[in-house]
Amino acid sequence: MELPIVCIAALLASALTLFSGFGLGTLLMPVVAVFFPLELAIAMTAMVHLANNLFKIGLLGRKADYSVLLKFGLPAVAAAFAGAALLTYLGEVQPLYEYQALGSNRQVTALKLIIGALIVLFIILELSPTFSKTALDRKWLPFGGVISGFFGGLSGHQGAFRSMFLMKAGLEKEAFVATGVVLAVMVDLSRMVIYGVGLSDQGDTIEWQLVIGASASAFAGAYVGAQMLKKVTLRSLQLMVSALLIVVGCGLIVGVL
Repeated sequence: MELPIVCIAALLASALTLFSGFGLGTLLMPVVAVFFPLELAIAMTAMVHLANNLFKIGLLGRKADYSVLLKFGLPAVAAAFAGAALLTYLGEVQPLYEYQALGSNRQVTALKLIIGALIVLFIILELSPTFSKTALDRKWLPFGGVISGFFGGLSGHQGAFRSMFLMKAGLEKEAFVATGVVLAVMVDLSRMVIYGVGLSDQGDTIEWQLVIGASASAFAGAYVGAQMLKKVTLRSLQLMVSALLIVVGCGLIVGVL
Protein backbone atom coordinates (compact mmCIF):
# COMPACT_ATOMS: atom_id res chain seq x y z
CA MET A 1 0.00 0.00 0.00
CA GLU A 2 2.85 2.39 0.81
CA LEU A 3 4.38 2.11 -2.70
CA PRO A 4 1.58 3.88 -4.63
CA ILE A 5 1.11 6.43 -1.84
CA VAL A 6 4.80 7.36 -1.70
CA CYS A 7 5.12 7.42 -5.51
CA ILE A 8 2.12 9.74 -5.79
CA ALA A 9 3.57 11.87 -3.00
CA ALA A 10 6.94 12.03 -4.80
CA LEU A 11 5.28 13.06 -8.06
CA LEU A 12 3.22 15.76 -6.36
CA ALA A 13 6.11 16.90 -4.16
CA SER A 14 8.44 17.24 -7.13
CA ALA A 15 5.84 19.24 -9.05
CA LEU A 16 5.03 21.36 -6.00
CA THR A 17 8.68 22.37 -5.58
CA LEU A 18 8.09 24.59 -8.61
CA PHE A 19 5.16 26.39 -6.99
CA SER A 20 5.34 26.05 -3.22
CA GLY A 21 8.87 27.26 -2.51
CA PHE A 22 9.76 24.05 -0.63
CA GLY A 23 12.30 21.42 -1.62
CA LEU A 24 11.59 17.80 -2.55
CA GLY A 25 13.01 16.43 0.69
CA THR A 26 10.96 18.80 2.85
CA LEU A 27 7.73 17.66 1.22
CA LEU A 28 8.48 13.95 0.72
CA MET A 29 10.20 12.92 3.96
CA PRO A 30 7.12 13.33 6.22
CA VAL A 31 5.13 11.02 3.91
CA VAL A 32 7.81 8.32 3.95
CA ALA A 33 8.09 8.70 7.75
CA VAL A 34 4.47 7.57 8.09
CA PHE A 35 5.49 4.08 6.88
CA PHE A 36 9.09 3.73 8.09
CA PRO A 37 11.22 4.60 11.15
CA LEU A 38 12.23 8.25 11.02
CA GLU A 39 15.98 7.74 10.50
CA LEU A 40 15.23 5.25 7.71
CA ALA A 41 12.72 7.65 6.14
CA ILE A 42 15.35 10.41 6.06
CA ALA A 43 17.88 8.04 4.43
CA MET A 44 15.38 6.80 1.82
CA THR A 45 14.30 10.35 1.03
CA ALA A 46 17.98 11.26 0.61
CA MET A 47 18.28 8.57 -2.09
CA VAL A 48 15.33 10.02 -3.99
CA HIS A 49 16.67 13.55 -3.47
CA LEU A 50 20.09 12.50 -4.80
CA ALA A 51 18.64 10.76 -7.86
CA ASN A 52 16.52 13.80 -8.66
CA ASN A 53 19.50 16.16 -8.37
CA LEU A 54 21.76 13.90 -10.45
CA PHE A 55 19.10 14.19 -13.15
CA LYS A 56 19.31 17.99 -12.84
CA ILE A 57 23.12 17.94 -12.95
CA GLY A 58 22.90 16.26 -16.34
CA LEU A 59 20.99 19.32 -17.53
CA LEU A 60 22.70 22.16 -15.65
CA GLY A 61 25.87 20.90 -13.98
CA ARG A 62 28.33 22.42 -16.44
CA LYS A 63 27.16 25.94 -15.48
CA ALA A 64 28.13 25.54 -11.80
CA ASP A 65 30.62 27.98 -10.27
CA TYR A 66 33.65 25.96 -9.13
CA SER A 67 34.96 28.69 -6.84
CA VAL A 68 31.73 28.59 -4.84
CA LEU A 69 31.74 24.78 -4.90
CA LEU A 70 35.12 24.81 -3.16
CA LYS A 71 34.42 27.57 -0.63
CA PHE A 72 30.91 26.41 0.26
CA GLY A 73 30.92 22.76 -0.76
CA LEU A 74 33.96 21.43 1.08
CA PRO A 75 32.82 22.73 4.51
CA ALA A 76 29.30 21.50 3.69
CA VAL A 77 30.58 17.98 3.00
CA ALA A 78 32.51 17.85 6.28
CA ALA A 79 29.53 19.18 8.25
CA ALA A 80 27.15 16.75 6.50
CA PHE A 81 29.19 13.85 7.89
CA ALA A 82 28.74 15.29 11.39
CA GLY A 83 25.00 15.87 10.95
CA ALA A 84 24.43 12.38 9.55
CA ALA A 85 26.46 10.83 12.38
CA LEU A 86 24.29 12.68 14.91
CA LEU A 87 21.17 11.34 13.17
CA THR A 88 22.31 7.73 13.45
CA TYR A 89 23.26 8.28 17.10
CA LEU A 90 19.89 9.83 17.96
CA GLY A 91 18.16 6.87 16.33
CA GLU A 92 19.68 4.61 18.99
CA VAL A 93 18.79 6.76 22.02
CA GLN A 94 16.10 5.33 24.30
CA PRO A 95 12.67 7.05 24.30
CA LEU A 96 12.46 10.13 26.49
CA TYR A 97 8.82 9.55 27.43
CA GLU A 98 6.04 7.03 26.82
CA TYR A 99 2.29 7.42 27.19
CA GLN A 100 -1.01 5.92 26.05
CA ALA A 101 -3.16 7.75 23.49
CA LEU A 102 -5.84 6.64 21.03
CA GLY A 103 -5.50 3.09 22.31
CA SER A 104 -1.81 2.84 21.43
CA ASN A 105 1.52 3.26 23.17
CA ARG A 106 3.17 6.52 22.06
CA GLN A 107 6.86 7.35 22.39
CA VAL A 108 8.57 10.72 22.48
CA THR A 109 12.13 10.12 21.26
CA ALA A 110 15.07 12.51 20.99
CA LEU A 111 15.16 11.97 17.22
CA LYS A 112 11.45 12.67 16.67
CA LEU A 113 11.61 15.68 18.99
CA ILE A 114 14.56 17.25 17.15
CA ILE A 115 13.37 16.45 13.61
CA GLY A 116 9.83 17.63 14.41
CA ALA A 117 11.19 20.88 15.84
CA LEU A 118 13.42 21.37 12.79
CA ILE A 119 10.48 20.85 10.42
CA VAL A 120 8.47 23.52 12.25
CA LEU A 121 11.50 25.85 12.46
CA PHE A 122 12.36 25.61 8.78
CA ILE A 123 8.74 26.10 7.72
CA ILE A 124 8.63 29.30 9.78
CA LEU A 125 11.92 30.45 8.25
CA GLU A 126 10.74 29.67 4.71
CA LEU A 127 7.57 31.71 5.29
CA SER A 128 9.42 34.66 6.82
CA PRO A 129 9.78 37.58 4.36
CA THR A 130 12.82 38.78 6.31
CA PHE A 131 14.59 35.42 6.08
CA SER A 132 13.77 34.92 2.40
CA LYS A 133 15.30 38.31 1.57
CA THR A 134 18.38 37.84 3.73
CA ALA A 135 21.58 37.48 1.71
CA LEU A 136 25.01 37.30 3.30
CA ASP A 137 28.29 38.47 1.79
CA ARG A 138 30.48 36.04 -0.19
CA LYS A 139 33.05 35.94 2.62
CA TRP A 140 30.53 33.94 4.69
CA LEU A 141 30.36 31.07 2.18
CA PRO A 142 32.47 28.61 4.26
CA PHE A 143 30.34 29.31 7.35
CA GLY A 144 27.19 28.87 5.26
CA GLY A 145 28.52 25.55 4.01
CA VAL A 146 28.95 24.32 7.58
CA ILE A 147 25.38 25.28 8.58
CA SER A 148 23.73 24.00 5.40
CA GLY A 149 25.74 20.78 5.38
CA PHE A 150 25.12 19.99 9.04
CA PHE A 151 21.34 20.37 8.82
CA GLY A 152 21.38 18.57 5.48
CA GLY A 153 23.04 15.59 7.14
CA LEU A 154 20.82 15.68 10.22
CA SER A 155 17.37 16.19 8.71
CA GLY A 156 17.76 16.87 4.98
CA HIS A 157 17.00 20.59 5.40
CA GLN A 158 19.87 22.14 3.48
CA GLY A 159 18.24 24.33 0.82
CA ALA A 160 17.08 27.29 2.91
CA PHE A 161 20.49 28.19 4.32
CA ARG A 162 22.23 27.34 1.04
CA SER A 163 20.14 29.87 -0.87
CA MET A 164 20.65 32.53 1.80
CA PHE A 165 24.43 32.30 1.46
CA LEU A 166 24.54 31.93 -2.34
CA MET A 167 22.28 34.89 -3.12
CA LYS A 168 25.15 37.40 -2.89
CA ALA A 169 27.79 35.17 -4.43
CA GLY A 170 27.54 37.14 -7.68
CA LEU A 171 26.14 34.25 -9.69
CA GLU A 172 24.01 34.49 -12.80
CA LYS A 173 20.60 32.80 -12.57
CA GLU A 174 21.66 29.58 -14.35
CA ALA A 175 24.93 29.40 -12.38
CA PHE A 176 23.01 29.95 -9.13
CA VAL A 177 20.65 27.05 -9.85
CA ALA A 178 23.40 24.76 -11.17
CA THR A 179 25.72 25.48 -8.24
CA GLY A 180 22.92 24.79 -5.78
CA VAL A 181 22.17 21.44 -7.44
CA VAL A 182 25.82 20.34 -7.40
CA LEU A 183 26.15 21.37 -3.74
CA ALA A 184 23.03 19.38 -2.88
CA VAL A 185 24.53 16.29 -4.54
CA MET A 186 27.80 16.75 -2.62
CA VAL A 187 25.91 16.86 0.68
CA ASP A 188 23.64 13.96 -0.28
CA LEU A 189 26.60 11.73 -1.19
CA SER A 190 28.35 12.59 2.07
CA ARG A 191 25.41 11.91 4.33
CA MET A 192 24.50 8.70 2.53
CA VAL A 193 27.94 7.27 3.36
CA ILE A 194 27.22 7.77 7.07
CA TYR A 195 23.61 6.59 6.72
CA GLY A 196 24.90 3.44 5.01
CA VAL A 197 27.26 2.67 7.88
CA GLY A 198 24.96 3.73 10.71
CA LEU A 199 21.87 2.02 9.31
CA SER A 200 23.62 -1.06 7.91
CA ASP A 201 21.69 -3.29 10.30
CA GLN A 202 18.45 -1.97 8.77
CA GLY A 203 19.55 -2.44 5.16
CA ASP A 204 17.09 -5.29 4.64
CA THR A 205 14.20 -3.02 5.65
CA ILE A 206 14.89 -0.46 2.92
CA GLU A 207 12.21 -0.78 0.25
CA TRP A 208 14.36 -0.43 -2.89
CA GLN A 209 11.30 -0.76 -5.10
CA LEU A 210 9.86 2.22 -3.28
CA VAL A 211 13.07 4.25 -3.68
CA ILE A 212 13.21 3.53 -7.43
CA GLY A 213 9.51 4.19 -7.90
CA ALA A 214 9.65 7.43 -5.93
CA SER A 215 12.70 8.59 -7.92
CA ALA A 216 10.96 7.93 -11.23
CA SER A 217 7.85 9.69 -9.94
CA ALA A 218 9.95 12.68 -8.88
CA PHE A 219 11.40 12.94 -12.40
CA ALA A 220 7.88 12.83 -13.85
CA GLY A 221 6.65 15.39 -11.33
CA ALA A 222 9.44 17.81 -12.21
CA TYR A 223 8.60 17.48 -15.91
CA VAL A 224 4.85 17.86 -15.39
CA GLY A 225 5.32 20.84 -13.10
CA ALA A 226 7.60 22.58 -15.57
CA GLN A 227 5.02 22.12 -18.31
CA MET A 228 2.15 23.42 -16.19
CA LEU A 229 3.57 26.70 -15.01
CA LYS A 230 6.66 28.85 -14.88
CA LYS A 231 8.63 28.58 -11.67
CA VAL A 232 6.73 30.86 -9.31
CA THR A 233 5.65 30.65 -5.71
CA LEU A 234 1.90 30.56 -5.10
CA ARG A 235 1.37 32.02 -1.63
CA SER A 236 -1.93 30.26 -0.94
CA LEU A 237 -0.46 26.87 -1.89
CA GLN A 238 2.66 27.58 0.17
CA LEU A 239 0.55 28.35 3.24
CA MET A 240 -1.54 25.19 2.81
CA VAL A 241 1.53 22.98 2.47
CA SER A 242 3.14 24.78 5.42
CA ALA A 243 0.14 24.06 7.64
CA LEU A 244 0.27 20.35 6.79
CA LEU A 245 4.01 20.16 7.44
CA ILE A 246 3.66 21.95 10.78
CA VAL A 247 1.02 19.38 11.79
CA VAL A 248 3.47 16.61 10.88
CA GLY A 249 6.26 18.32 12.81
CA CYS A 250 4.09 18.70 15.90
CA GLY A 251 2.95 15.08 15.56
CA LEU A 252 6.57 13.94 15.66
CA ILE A 253 7.34 16.16 18.65
CA VAL A 254 4.54 14.68 20.78
CA GLY A 255 5.14 11.12 19.56
CA VAL A 256 1.86 10.64 17.67
CA LEU A 257 3.68 9.93 14.39
